[in-house]
Amino acid sequence: MELTTYLYFDGDCEQAFKFYEKALGGSIAMMMKYDEAPSDQPCAEGLQNRIMHVRLMVGDQRLMGSDVPAGTPAKPQGFSVALNVEKPEDADRVFAALSDGGNVSHPLAETFFAHKFGMLHDRFGIAWLVNCEKKPG
Repeated sequence: MELTTYLYFDGDCEQAFKFYEKALGGSIAMMMKYDEAPSDQPCAEGLQNRIMHVRLMVGDQRLMGSDVPAGTPAKPQGFSVALNVEKPEDADRVFAALSDGGNVSHPLAETFFAHKFGMLHDRFGIAWLVNCEKKPG
């Protein structure tokens, strides 16, 4: 079994995933707009340039998402994307990139459980936890 985070946006999915590609050092493996679906699949008015599905690969991990149909609520709430990194300098780099244009709620700092831990909402309203754990022993 594998768990994958799937994010919904209201028209800015493509912009968000290009931002994540750069911020996380990943690669967009697939991105399809609604109007690129097979011709036998109807595309509702207003969806043509919205993203039907996108998949970002960061190493062997994936982050996926899409735009919701226009006017459908997509405000993210009640979750955070948790990002665990191996090195404190990776936490610094990723936190700085993701927080650019966003809102930091807990500045990246050493804690009793982590070399670096911080919380933010990025410019698209997605909540992130960046963590570089202290290894036991």
